[in-house]
Amino acid sequence: MLPVLAQAEIYKIVDANGNVTYSNVKVKGAKKLQLAPADTNFGNDTSRATKRAPSTSTATPASFPKVDTGTQNERDGKRKDILQSELDGEKKALEDAKKSYEEGESNPEVFKTKDGKTLRNVPKFDEKMKGLQAEVDAHQRNIELLEKEISHIN
Repeated sequence: MLPVLAQAEIYKIVDANGNVTYSNVKVKGAKKLQLAPADTNFGNDTSRATKRAPSTSTATPASFPKVDTGTQNERDGKRKDILQSELDGEKKALEDAKKSYEEGESNPEVFKTKDGKTLRNVPKFDEKMKGLQAEVDAHQRNIELLEKEISHIN
């Protein structure tokens, strides 16, 4: 599936004080900018990979510094400790985020009308809950990534 490309004209306006403003709305005195399309592939373009020459592995030069197994194991152990500490922090942050989500869910957004009636503000509540859910999801994803990274050590 190909992404839909959005294209807009961009104009640059310099006011009497020298302030520069960019806009997609043409106004008097604005200059249209000629911009190259943005790269929206973000490293996911597989067509480039197929056009590259196949990589060939080369031997490590003899002068390349080597680390003995004991030193490498020590480094890996320290790295694992750091990652474990980060994982523990993320688990705590996830608990806090879930607690915030539950509290947010039990406290709907309301507003009072001029005649004193209390009504729910559903859009504001939905927006709040969406942000809280995004926070929970981010911590869950971080935990998954940290666990995966830790499993690759040793």
